Amino acid sequence: MRKSPKEKSAAVQRRVRSIRSLPTLPPVVRKISEMVRSERISAEKIGKTIGQDYALSAKVLRLVNSAFYGLGERVSSVTSAVVLLGFNVVQGVVLSASVFELMDRAIVGLWEHSLGTAIASGVLARALYFQEPEEVSVAGLLHDIGKVVVPAKMPETYEEIRRRIEHTTLSIAEVEREVLGFDHSRIGMWLADEWNFPPNLTEPIVYHHTPSLAKEARIQTAIVHLADILIRAKGFGFGGDPWVPEVNREAWNLLGLSVGDLEHLVSRISEEIFNVEGVDWHDNPEASNPARSSQDPI
Repeated sequence: MRKSPKEKSAAVQRRVRSIRSLPTLPPVVRKISEMVRSERISAEKIGKTIGQDYALSAKVLRLVNSAFYGLGERVSSVTSAVVLLGFNVVQGVVLSASVFELMDRAIVGLWEHSLGTAIASGVLARALYFQEPEEVSVAGLLHDIGKVVVPAKMPETYEEIRRRIEHTTLSIAEVEREVLGFDHSRIGMWLADEWNFPPNLTEPIVYHHTPSLAKEARIQTAIVHLADILIRAKGFGFGGDPWVPEVNREAWNLLGLSVGDLEHLVSRISEEIFNVEGVDWHDNPEASNPARSSQDPI
């Protein structure tokens, strides 16, 4: 029996209420997020707070010392990581470390896709001489955070989304909109609001599929948009569907890259992904199909 528009609207509202009852961050992560926003906080205090959670400290140091950040020196303390990378980057690393397992459970290959996008974002940001390439990397790492909520909160609904993706040429975002009435970018916006992210992290999460809508972090969003597509094209990890979308023309023009630049940068990205320590890049069954595209991405 076909639902009326009123019934569909009520169903969507119920889903929104379910999704919006988001799990709170672990106390130490929430405390760090609050500390980062303080103008009087020191790197030492943030490092000490992270250090109180041994598991979190180990995850942070593992990420910081990977080739992902390209620091060129071994970091042995969290305080040193805070000094070298800055408050916002460390906040992103802490958040990433805390949601790693959630990402891994949500979609097989999502963590690898996110890490690949972070690496590609950093390579692009440095090539463009962007002032804070590490922050852009963190935005890339967190860009698909909205994808973890539906599998965690509504597993039956996620199974419906997954089944539809297998039998359609629609992207995961398009299928989410059909089933839920909104997509993972909207969920990412709710998470970013709940967790008090700054605009330079929020806008790439919310607008990585529609970078023309970004207002305060236009370049960061354009970089993450392109990085996401490049990683999909290279087949690293799995973003939820096998498709490679078209690059937004406005974002491409904003970055001022040429196709020749891109060929060189793709080679750099592949090298950096290969060099990242502690990441298993073996193919997984969910991502074994080659990425497909009906259009030239540039």
